[in-house]
Amino acid sequence: MEMWYTEKQTPSVSLSLKTAKTLHVEQTDFQHLAMIETEAFGRMLVLDGMVQTSVMDEFVYHEMITHPALYTHQNPKNVLVIGGGDGGTIREIIKHPSVEKATLVEIDGRVIELSKQYLPEIAVALTGNPKVDVRVEDGIKHIQESKDTYDVILVDSTEPVGPAVGLFSQDFYKGIFEALKEDGLMVAQTESPFFNADLITNVNKRLNNIFPHVQTYLASIPTYPSGLWSFTMASKKYKTEDVNTESLYNIDTKYFTLDILKAATRLPKFVQDLVKGD
Repeated sequence: MEMWYTEKQTPSVSLSLKTAKTLHVEQTDFQHLAMIETEAFGRMLVLDGMVQTSVMDEFVYHEMITHPALYTHQNPKNVLVIGGGDGGTIREIIKHPSVEKATLVEIDGRVIELSKQYLPEIAVALTGNPKVDVRVEDGIKHIQESKDTYDVILVDSTEPVGPAVGLFSQDFYKGIFEALKEDGLMVAQTESPFFNADLITNVNKRLNNIFPHVQTYLASIPTYPSGLWSFTMASKKYKTEDVNTESLYNIDTKYFTLDILKAATRLPKFVQDLVKGD
């Protein structure tokens, strides 16, 4: 008998994947968590019925939430990740030689533990790396208690439901501004321009009320709704167009390149309109 996992991405669109087996299911203190083995994308983390990452395409998301920010900043030493309990973003951060400390703040400790067990190639940096500090606590509270601390903050959140709702608010972004150093910058994942148009518009408005420089950029991630995903960078000082890519070091990646650092911000017209609120 065939088994299929289906994610209802919108009221009229679903993603269905043939599964080999279910590895783990539980209700944590914060969300429903499942680890499944799919034929097309391998092992996969699902939270509250939504795909978070898979071993086949995870590199796109984790590289694109990380490297545009860390190259744009030019000298990131102290980096914070809010969410991201699977560990992929931390794995990418520590590839940068300037980074001295990478802090992960994940509210749900079970995501961390089960990612170590079932997604070891993604969670590889969460254990035994002297640069990495893993904390199981509320990211919003952590931001409120951090002032002038971080060079880069990455908001590696789930969709804006459940415990992640507050991670898209203007108050949270104001807290991030205060937690960043004077030349700091942030990146947040900001969903699909096809299915989450209002969210992209609203996030850009909120960030433009706080930061002098805001840029949205895109990447292709096949397991995420519509396959086209957005990220939004907000910076106190640096802009991607000002970076001299010819002088930068190279790191080992599968999707990100130094050319993509600037190319990803060249947006299709309909996404330009979303960013402007037109």
